[in-house]
Amino acid sequence: MDVTSDLFPTFAPSSLPKLLWPCPLVLLSAEVVSKTNQSINLIHKATNMSEGSSSSGATPALSRYESQKKRDWNTFGQYLKNQRPPVALSQCNCGHVLEFLSYLDQFGKTKVHIEGCMFYGQPEPPAPCTCPLRQAWGSLDALIGRLRAAYEENGGSPETNPFASGAIRVYLREVREIQAKARGIPYKKKKKATNKGNEESSSSTTIHFS
Repeated sequence: MDVTSDLFPTFAPSSLPKLLWPCPLVLLSAEVVSKTNQSINLIHKATNMSEGSSSSGATPALSRYESQKKRDWNTFGQYLKNQRPPVALSQCNCGHVLEFLSYLDQFGKTKVHIEGCMFYGQPEPPAPCTCPLRQAWGSLDALIGRLRAAYEENGGSPETNPFASGAIRVYLREVREIQAKARGIPYKKKKKATNKGNEESSSSTTIHFS
């Protein structure tokens, strides 16, 4: 007797039990996996397309002016919070704005000669002196313009805008005159160039130190 044939009998394919044939469930699982992978790939493609469209439709980056205006507004708001007691933006007035402008002088980089200084009125002093550094008038004027716009953009009323107060305009005019005399640099109004055939002058109020 062949022991090997008894332990490992040989069967014809037709005689194998049905459960030993390739199971349809296994074949179906392979098909499902294939379709699932295809679906996943489609989802990834759709997601990438969606991300691409959302990024292309995202809010554009702020301009240099808008970024600076936002920083100025946040700086002024922080200044009010640091007061004792803190001041709400809705309660600030032109007095707080004037104090803020004076506060900024400590960070100025413009030499403003005081009366009595040997270099008073000289645009190019030959030697250093101990006169204080201040914020340039042009910088303060631009700052007030940005804060005036930011105040109204953040819900403030034009009628109560502290940055548009007459006291602020007087302060800026005095700073301009003092710095022009102290530095010996007169200011000039810069006019925009007119188109050919257009003889109307520009009404630009932008003022620059020469």
